[in-house]
Amino acid sequence: MDEPALRQLLDDVRAGVVAPDEAVRRLRRLPFADLGFARVDHHRPLRQGLAEAVYAPGKTPEQCAAIVAELLDEPGDHPVLLTRAGDAQVAEALRVNPGGHRTATTVAWRPALERPGIVFVLTAGTADLPVANECVATLNAHGLRPHVVADAGVAGVHRLLVHAEELAGADAVVVVAGMEGALPSLVGGITPAPVVAVPTSAGYGAALEGVTALLGMLASCASGITVVGIDNGYGAACAVLRLLA
Repeated sequence: MDEPALRQLLDDVRAGVVAPDEAVRRLRRLPFADLGFARVDHHRPLRQGLAEAVYAPGKTPEQCAAIVAELLDEPGDHPVLLTRAGDAQVAEALRVNPGGHRTATTVAWRPALERPGIVFVLTAGTADLPVANECVATLNAHGLRPHVVADAGVAGVHRLLVHAEELAGADAVVVVAGMEGALPSLVGGITPAPVVAVPTSAGYGAALEGVTALLGMLASCASGITVVGIDNGYGAACAVLRLLA
């Protein structure tokens, strides 16, 4: 339940449209519903302003579908997300809950209306796009329409600099990079916008499956960069949503 849904419920009780007992029944689902294998957090949109996402790895297709169904059953217009989902999990979740939109491994139901905000999502390489797509899908579900600039890493910095003027006018920038993770430092030096850096596991040998990029971003000489975990496009999107709330 989000704030508009709660306000509407209270208004309906005051107007006599909803009986007090019915309102109590609906509120009893707060703060969570216990499905036995999962405790679904219905209070999160009201508490944080962010939707709860269903992280698919480790869950059966049936569990994914049931959790999504429980979230969609709660009054409100906040989005519902299924992330890192495989084909079987996506198929079952969409069978039980029609109307979702799939972007790579992310499925979104009940997307928010478009909201203002100029957000860029940059990738150092094409190999970073799966992580960037998760970020973009999460931002889209919450009403933001990010501009994606792919394959603009430091090995060919001219590919980034052609966007310098646009980046100077951004409200937030997400930078997704593997290898040595240098791109966020460069971006942080040419835009005043908040920069959220996402290290990815793309890279050879000493890239250490994203650890080198992570440490490089944490050691950035560009002040104030926010760094999320390796391959965490969803977390980067949530950081942007909090910044722009």
